[in-house]
Amino acid sequence: MQSQSSIEEGKNIKKPQKAGIFEENGVLYVNGDEYIIRVTSALANSTRLFILKYIKEHESDVGEIADLIKQSKANASAQIKKLEEAGLIRTTYKPGQRGVKKITVSNVKQIVINLE
Repeated sequence: MQSQSSIEEGKNIKKPQKAGIFEENGVLYVNGDEYIIRVTSALANSTRLFILKYIKEHESDVGEIADLIKQSKANASAQIKKLEEAGLIRTTYKPGQRGVKKITVSNVKQIVINLE
C-alpha cells in the first residue's frame, strides 16, 4: 500500500506529452509502449543493472567494466550499448594511452514510466 507522502509525490511527477525517453535532473521519463519495453528490457538483465548502478557512482571505460563483470570487452560493450539505447547511460570519448577511450556516465537516479 502506498503511503500518503508517496501518493503526494506522484502528483508532482512530470508527464511527457509525447512518446519517448527524456532525462531531466536525474529523472528518466519513459512514455509510450515501444520506449517502456526498451527501458524495462535493459533493466531486466542483472549484469546490465549491476553496470548501471556502478556507472551511476563511477565514470568508467569499457575495459574497466569488462574487468568488473568478468567478461570480454566485446560483451561489456554490447551490455553498455543496450543501456545507452534505453537512455540509461551516455557515452563520451576521451584520449587514452592508445587512441581514444569510450567512457560511460549516468546521472539517472529515478525512472518514471508513464502508462497512460
